[in-house]
Parts: sequence; structure tokens; C-alpha cells
Amino acid sequence: MRFLKSTLMLASLLSAFAASTQAAGAADYPTGPVKIVVPYPAGGPSDFIARIVAQKLSQKLGAQFIVENLPGAGGTVGTAAVARAPADGRTIAIVVPDFVIAPLVKANVPFDAFKSFTPVIDIATAPEMFSVNPSVPATNMKELLALLRANPGKYSFATPGYGTSPHLYAEWLFKLTYGLDVLSVPFQGALPAVQSTVAGQTQIVPVTVTAVAPFIKDGKLRGLAVAAHKRSPAVPDVPTLEEQSIKGHEVGFWTGALVPAGTPAAIVALLHDRIAEIMAQPDVKDRLATIGFEPATGTSEEFSTFLKAQSAQWNMIVNDAHIHIN
Repeated sequence: MRFLKSTLMLASLLSAFAASTQAAGAADYPTGPVKIVVPYPAGGPSDFIARIVAQKLSQKLGAQFIVENLPGAGGTVGTAAVARAPADGRTIAIVVPDFVIAPLVKANVPFDAFKSFTPVIDIATAPEMFSVNPSVPATNMKELLALLRANPGKYSFATPGYGTSPHLYAEWLFKLTYGLDVLSVPFQGALPAVQSTVAGQTQIVPVTVTAVAPFIKDGKLRGLAVAAHKRSPAVPDVPTLEEQSIKGHEVGFWTGALVPAGTPAAIVALLHDRIAEIMAQPDVKDRLATIGFEPATGTSEEFSTFLKAQSAQWNMIVNDAHIHIN
């Protein structure tokens, strides 16, 4: 009995020590500059969002949060750099759907999406959508699908790259769901893909609303459908796929934050809470709206579950469409 009491007392002391250590770690954090790594070039939506977060975290936590762009290999270079960083909360990764897609499509990705990182928060999201060159004789998705069915091999869609989420998404809808013969044309990024479609070199572009909204407003592209459960404020006149009786194909372009695995839970919780507060600020919501994004914050656990669900969904599409890069 005396041994049991001693054991229980020791366990209680160890638990209290661990809790106090974690609390102290969060209280002292950050002790120096913090890098927010964006694994893409400056100027894109993930970079835009990262700079908002960095500015606001610097104000809230009284330390420098600095955005560092480390592009290369579809986001894997910068993401791998974060995986190798010390697990002290001083290196944060900003990730997008490519984070879970790359390990499914590419061989020898230098990180494990679920073992190398601890999810912090899903920051913001914008829907993917389908747009066409105005010369295409289709004013909605039903008409586009009928046009493609009647003209196998004649039309093409532009993507930001082979194995990117827009590429997989279009393969899923056009080829796996409807069995259509449409040519996929990969580019190095969303802007070249959009520009190709504006010029009429490709006829269809399935990318995020952020990338096409200005061209739709200028009449250089025609928006056919938003891949979300509700219309986007950025293009309010464009109906959803579900409104056009195409169900189960909702896909969003999301941006989230991760830290290296092993980062103290108290630091993860602190970062989550401060970023959630930032995303709730009216001025931040307004800035996100200018690029077609909305806050998408939840708990760290919910973000972890979301990442696993995303991986499972894209894995099915990758395997069914036989999309792999050796």
C-alpha cells in the first residue's frame, strides 16, 4: 500500500513538472526571430496570407516573425527544410494542398506528411472553379460537358502543373466521372495557365477563384462553376457545381500552418490561438476577401483530421487516374 502511494505521488509530481515545463516554454516563447517558410515564390496567395500572419504575430507576441520563401520542386524543398528544423516553434511551414498530394504523386519526397510535422491550424480557404475562354460555346458546366462529349480530343484544359490539385481535380471530373477525352496541358504555375486560356491556346482552366476572378470581371474569361457548397463573394454571379446538379465534387484551395514534429504542445496551442484571433479580425477578413479567401480556422486536431481526409481523397484520384512522377 505504501509502495502504491509512493508511485502515485511520483506520477503526480512528474505530471505537474511536465505541465509547468510546457507552460514555461509557452510563456518564454518566442525567444528570438521566427521563420514562416512559404515553399513557393513571393506574390502567390500562400505568400500573401503568410505575410498577414507574420505581421500580426509580430505585433501580438512581441518578436519578429519573418516570411522566408523557399520555392522548388512543387513546394517540397521548403517544406522539407521545415521538417529538418529544430522542434522549438521558431520555424513554421505554410502549406497548401500540394503538401498532401506530393507524397502520393512523387517518388522520394523528403518528408512524411504525417510523421514529420505537427498541424497547427487551417488558416484560410478559397474554392476551385472552372472557367473557359469566351470563345467556348458553353455558358454553364452542363453545356461544357455536352460540348466535350460531342468533341472528343478537341478541347484542352490548362493546369498549374502535372500532379497539382487543379490537375487532379479536372482529371477527376472530366475523365474519371464523365469519361471525357480532354487534353491536359501543364504549366509552371497558375498565372501561366490562366494566361494561356485567356489567349485561347487552351480553352478551359480549373484553378482557384483567386487566380481567375480579375479575368472574369474583365470579360477575358467566363466563369462556369464554383466547386464549393456556396457561391464565392469574389464571383457572386457564378453558380456552384451543385446548383448545376453536379454533386460531390467540392474542392477548396486551403492554406494551413505546421511545425516540426516534437514541438512542445504549449507552443502549438499558443500559435493556434493567436492565429485564430488574427483570422477573426475584420481587417484581416477584408484583406483575405480581396483575393477570394475566407478564414477557415478550427482546432489543431480538426486540421490533422482534415489533412488525413484530404490525403485519402487525393490518393483515390491519383491511383484511379494513374498520375505518378518517378
